[in-house]
Amino acid sequence: MTSSSTKPPTTNAFYAQAAISFGVAMVSVTIGLLYLPVNAWVRAFLALGLLYTVTSAFTLAKVIRDRQEDTYLVSRVDQARLEKLLAEHDPFKPEAV
Repeated sequence: MTSSSTKPPTTNAFYAQAAISFGVAMVSVTIGLLYLPVNAWVRAFLALGLLYTVTSAFTLAKVIRDRQEDTYLVSRVDQARLEKLLAEHDPFKPEAV
């Protein structure tokens, strides 16, 4: 029988790197927006666009993760069914007529 999880777990270092990278990007763009030589309306429009982009990225990441988990679950169920059929199959048993 195979192990219950075939994909390696996410390490704390990878999680920290992703969080720090996201933080640096957000702070950099926010500082850029604050010092941009335009009026407040343009700055607010760009900030709203940034917020929309971030929320869309989080939503897309969640949808992709959910789809991958669903695919993994379906493949595990199919694998369990196949293993059950193979365990119950006896090639030397005479067929009942």
